Amino acid sequence: MTTSESLAWTADEVLERLKAGNERFVSGQARFPTVQKEILAELARGQQPYATILGCSDSRVPPELVFDAGFGELFVVRVAGNVLGPSILGTLQYAGAHLRTPLFVVLGHEGCGAVQAAIASKFHGARQRSRIEVLLENILPALDGLDAAQPPEVLLRSAVEANVRHTVRTILESPEGRARAAEGVLKLIGAVYDLATGRVRFLDR
Repeated sequence: MTTSESLAWTADEVLERLKAGNERFVSGQARFPTVQKEILAELARGQQPYATILGCSDSRVPPELVFDAGFGELFVVRVAGNVLGPSILGTLQYAGAHLRTPLFVVLGHEGCGAVQAAIASKFHGARQRSRIEVLLENILPALDGLDAAQPPEVLLRSAVEANVRHTVRTILESPEGRARAAEGVLKLIGAVYDLATGRVRFLDR
């Protein structure tokens, strides 16, 4: 895909492309081709990815494979728990201001260890190392209102989705998010990856 081709995609078309890529991944028909030298040479001149993905650092959830995307197609930011922070927000702002990707996706996943640690901290008083505690502070607000009496697996599933929605909402309510939305150029959606099946479930706004 050339730069001019990627610029022609709308956010809805990109979302359908991600869904189609995940379908190929789930059905065992992922293309994942060897990258030709000509393509690498083209990419060396600049990048124009069609989507920005904020995902978790979990080694089992590589967005390029999950969406069957090639070199230069996705701008990926990965951090444990797919949480926000100054550096993450700066990276997302770069994607919006300079790369102009039409679609942003916050991609969480079932069984997220960071979310599980946040549950243990909030409901059971568990403590983590200092830097991990700082990370969990970004997740804890998402857990407000969850029923701690739910079965653990149900609670974790609810918390994973709540954390994704919290991150989406935080981005949308940021000054940059509001400005981009006012311009009509920001489409942001949350999603959750199922480790057992490989299926990505896109969340309704």
